[in-house]
Amino acid sequence: MTSVLDRARSFLFVPASRPERFAKALDSGAGCVIVDLEDAVPPDRKDEALDQLVEQLARFADKDLARTMVRINACGSAWHDREVRSLRRWVERGLGGVMLPKAEAPAALHALNAALGGQARLVPLVESLAGLDAADLLARVPQVSRLAFGHLDFQLDLGMRCGPEEPELAPVRFALVAASRRAGIAAPVDGVTLDTSDAVRTSADAHRSRSFGFGAKLCIHPSQVSAVERVLAPTPEELEWARQVVAEAKARNGEAFSLHGKMVDLPVLRLAQGTLLQNESIR
Repeated sequence: MTSVLDRARSFLFVPASRPERFAKALDSGAGCVIVDLEDAVPPDRKDEALDQLVEQLARFADKDLARTMVRINACGSAWHDREVRSLRRWVERGLGGVMLPKAEAPAALHALNAALGGQARLVPLVESLAGLDAADLLARVPQVSRLAFGHLDFQLDLGMRCGPEEPELAPVRFALVAASRRAGIAAPVDGVTLDTSDAVRTSADAHRSRSFGFGAKLCIHPSQVSAVERVLAPTPEELEWARQVVAEAKARNGEAFSLHGKMVDLPVLRLAQGTLLQNESIR
């Protein structure tokens, strides 16, 4: 059974230290909100931010809790263990998931899941060469819903200097999509667009994400959500084609057939079914 996390197209970050922004983030139209305890919170405010987050989670409606994920600090950091202990009861009560930055080893994901009670939904953030090397193993951890690409930290790890179109990262994007497909999990989540005032850049980046096979994109401002949702959602023409394929396949009892001059067999039927699934409401 798919979850909100599996089917969301836009993931909007909000700093855990700004609880007054939580409601706005949830109302932004984003498929999932990521309350960030890591990069968005300075070291001297992380404990305070965690306390504020836990206080606010108690006020969330169940449907909003299911649409919320928390990015904790990396394994081995000074804050990781306390964050995990504090979030366990919220995972058990229906928190959408937990994002682990600097993910590089399946063992860390297994340990995190156990510490969260054994039923967590996890999103490992691939941000380093070691994380890329382990992508297939990370994707196969049973509690992993999907992979996410931290492309800025990845460039830093390798000393890369990518241009706006980021052709240098094409092999990495392909590898994450391929690892997700081999593991049978939802398509991965692409990285952020830094310029929140440039809607054209956000749309172009989302189109690139879709062309590579990503199913979602990280956002850092509510203004980016609508463009990401629009680009990554199936078009009306794609939906109509998918409905025709599924209906005709049902009428023909699974036999291959031709539609608009093109052959439809099992792989094409699965593509159509997946297109319709993407259009289902996630809220």
